[in-house]
Amino acid sequence: MLFNSLPFLIFFPCVFVLYYALPFRLRKYMLLIASYYFYMCWKPEFIVLILFSTLVDYFCGLGMVRYPGRKRWLLATSLVMNLGLLFFFKYLNFFGETLTALCRAVSIPFSAPALNIILPVGISFYTFQTLSYTLDVYKGRLKPERDFVTFALFVSFFPQLVAGPIEKASNLLPQLKEEHRFTYENASWGAKLMAWGFFKKMVVADQLAILIVDPVYQNLGSYEGGILVLATCAFAFQIYCDFGGYSDIARGCARMMGIRLMENFRRPYFAVSVTDFWRRWHISLTSWFREYIYIPLGGNRRGAAKKCLFVWITFTLSGLWHGAEWSFVLWGVLYALLMDLEFLLGVGKPRKRHPAVHMLQCLITFLIVCFLWVFFRAANIGEALYVVRHSLWGIGSPVLYCRTAVDQLFTALGLGMAEIVMLLGTLLLLFLFDLADERRDAIAMVSSWPAAVRWACYLGLVLIVLVFGVYGPRYDVRAFAYFDF
Repeated sequence: MLFNSLPFLIFFPCVFVLYYALPFRLRKYMLLIASYYFYMCWKPEFIVLILFSTLVDYFCGLGMVRYPGRKRWLLATSLVMNLGLLFFFKYLNFFGETLTALCRAVSIPFSAPALNIILPVGISFYTFQTLSYTLDVYKGRLKPERDFVTFALFVSFFPQLVAGPIEKASNLLPQLKEEHRFTYENASWGAKLMAWGFFKKMVVADQLAILIVDPVYQNLGSYEGGILVLATCAFAFQIYCDFGGYSDIARGCARMMGIRLMENFRRPYFAVSVTDFWRRWHISLTSWFREYIYIPLGGNRRGAAKKCLFVWITFTLSGLWHGAEWSFVLWGVLYALLMDLEFLLGVGKPRKRHPAVHMLQCLITFLIVCFLWVFFRAANIGEALYVVRHSLWGIGSPVLYCRTAVDQLFTALGLGMAEIVMLLGTLLLLFLFDLADERRDAIAMVSSWPAAVRWACYLGLVLIVLVFGVYGPRYDVRAFAYFDF
């Protein structure tokens, strides 16, 4: 079930009402049933995978306390079972194709069979979430959860089940065991955050995808020069608003029920370095890799050379987490190289800057991130390299370069002036909100305005979503982008 769908707009109010209407002792059962139903609306049979991961880690966690001498074996069982499922569904064909290519390169007559495997939605997210629980229990940082229903709800809590944020058990489990009473503050704040998330997803992300990004990237051979750069910059905002919009809606849903999920995006395009960007982008995943991969490897404790190596390992694995394609791996490697370079040059360290220098660093970082998004959006490395090469076509004449890109917006993509004004207007609203949020909580700021002004803003935002949001026959291809990961 997608957040941006009519079924969800019926489903969530029912869950919200039941949550506060039921006695506290029954709420966890209702939420667990609702979460399983939420996931089974996609493909009911894949709920078996969530149940399997839940059972494995529940009993492994209990076993680590009951049988401390077998902790390592129980941890190994959890890792093999969970990562084994993830490998089978997400990476089996990828490694088979890679092995086939290597064998052919050395004239070995081998061809790995290609299996018709459907990637279960959200498997990368809930696998990492339940693994973090097992690892924390193993390290003694967390006591195992004895209530199976509560633990099952931790694994499958529907707002963040399929695309995060990836929550640690130490944050989410205690909240699932608390009795949350209805408060206007939670309901109001959550509803506002959800509305902003719908704006980011349905207006900004989906319109950019339909009008610019998909037409260009799905037919790259027809374009060159500035239009490729424009489409890539548009994708930078599309992926941010798509994934960030999902996280906002997820956090808003949970907050309306009194549960606080971690912030997953913190104005990433206001970053002043690539290192700063990853402090702001997909924070829950970055935190997971830092805590369970980077620090156990040695982190900052073993000298500059090993730190650079550990960053390289961590971001290579992060790139592979995002997708079974070498372009994702290269994307992660390039980020690692840039972060290592910033570390060696000392440019990633936070410090006070002159406003003009700050703006320049933000712009440079944004352009670097946009360049790297090419390897994320392109279907493969070959297409990514095509974009990189042909983006420079005509750059010798900057005026003609920009004019050609604008002409293609109107001709090749068929956009009208009204559509361009709409896109620019919504991007301006996004920028102003994030700018305000960078200085203080934007939602709190708007909530402090006089009643007439703030309600005009609320109604205006809802009206923008209703008028400019993507609905109808085009909706089928507008699932959230990170469902593929």
